[in-house]
Amino acid sequence: MGSEGSSVVVPRNFRLLEELERGEKGIGNGTVSYGMDDADDIYMQSWTGTIIGPPNTVHEGRIYQLKLFCGKDYPDNPPSVRFQTRINMACVNPASGMVEPSLFPMLANWQRECTMEDILTQLKKEMMAPQNRKLTQPPEGNEEARLDQKGLVLKCCIL
Repeated sequence: MGSEGSSVVVPRNFRLLEELERGEKGIGNGTVSYGMDDADDIYMQSWTGTIIGPPNTVHEGRIYQLKLFCGKDYPDNPPSVRFQTRINMACVNPASGMVEPSLFPMLANWQRECTMEDILTQLKKEMMAPQNRKLTQPPEGNEEARLDQKGLVLKCCIL
């Protein structure tokens, strides 16, 4: 019955529930993880991600915390992604920690099928790229505050 070429568009909340379930189960070898910031957030907008730095890079053994914000137009548009942990990477604004979409192809060329897991996995791969793998990093254990998008001061300490 004429269904060729048609595709089903999964509603935003169903998509985010799928991502939440996948994030809670754990991803691959456990070096990338994510979940919701606030279980009471009915719009499922604010998420936290973690990346454990890849071996044989300056990032090895470091734990990086990120904030992902899925606006009401997600997954049609990418989330905003910000490192809370200070990091020196070519695609990250050093002052704000924001991943710059123009410098990170996955965000610049966003496709609806991409997920937060894909973003975190790609950022980990980016840490291994020649331009990032040997960059001098801020000292571990720093507690430098960052302002989040709402103007609140956030602190992150690597132990």
